[in-house]
Amino acid sequence: MQYWLYILLLVFGVYLAISLLLYFLQDFLMFKPEKLPKDFQFHYDNQEIEEYNIETRDGATINGLRFKAKNPRGVVFYLKGNSKSIKGWGKFAVDFTRHGYDVLMIDYRGFGKSTGRRTQKAIKRDLQVVYNKLRESVAEKYIILYGRSLGSGFAAKLASMNNPRMLILDAPYYSLSKVAKKYIPFMPLSLLIKFPMPTYKWLKYVNCPIHIIHGTDDKLIPYKTSVKLSKIKPKTTRLYTVIGGGHKNLNTFEAYHKMLNEIITTKPKAISLEGSSINVKHSSKRSNAKA
Repeated sequence: MQYWLYILLLVFGVYLAISLLLYFLQDFLMFKPEKLPKDFQFHYDNQEIEEYNIETRDGATINGLRFKAKNPRGVVFYLKGNSKSIKGWGKFAVDFTRHGYDVLMIDYRGFGKSTGRRTQKAIKRDLQVVYNKLRESVAEKYIILYGRSLGSGFAAKLASMNNPRMLILDAPYYSLSKVAKKYIPFMPLSLLIKFPMPTYKWLKYVNCPIHIIHGTDDKLIPYKTSVKLSKIKPKTTRLYTVIGGGHKNLNTFEAYHKMLNEIITTKPKAISLEGSSINVKHSSKRSNAKA
């Protein structure tokens, strides 16, 4: 009896130790920030940029860049993924400036030149502060929210609390808790994870058009995740599929750029369903047999 009790206590001890490690090390495991010195100078070929620093109420500094287009038709607030800094992510701004949109990118706390303790609540608050600053000079009907991977959850939350022109999600997750559970299904993640990021909950409150782009060969966040997300608000959501696209290479597909062009340059038009087959139903096999 004592032997089994010893085994039980040992297993419990190991389980507790793993839980504590996951709790305290998850920031290191989840985020891969690149830190930049305060005097770092950003430079991009053929791109006009303006650097911003916004002070938060808890004393942190949020650093960002605005990529400028000639005669801009609007602004894309681009929320990046969980690695590097806007130094590297800035190269994707051209996908929007070429269509006449300014692009605003910021580094989350602890990334690039941004400072402050990183928590889900703090980042959500920071993004709202930046959004408020943005709409002081740009009407919301000209603001597009674009969330890439990690940023997709934050973009969904921001869209749920505001009224942008549209929300674009690139390789989004249902929730980070679901992603983590895929790799460690035996852990009590609801208690451990500091960044649950329930995108599916926030999407319920988004009133603007939602566009979701996902690759079929995404190994990190499966394509079926976006299929599931697209069903939350089906009347205002459209899913764009990049055949063969992975998690980090959608920009290398011509299809992605065609989709992006369609999303941000085409004005939605109302269509009449009168005279269409929308209400036509196939007869059952039984009725056919009688006929």
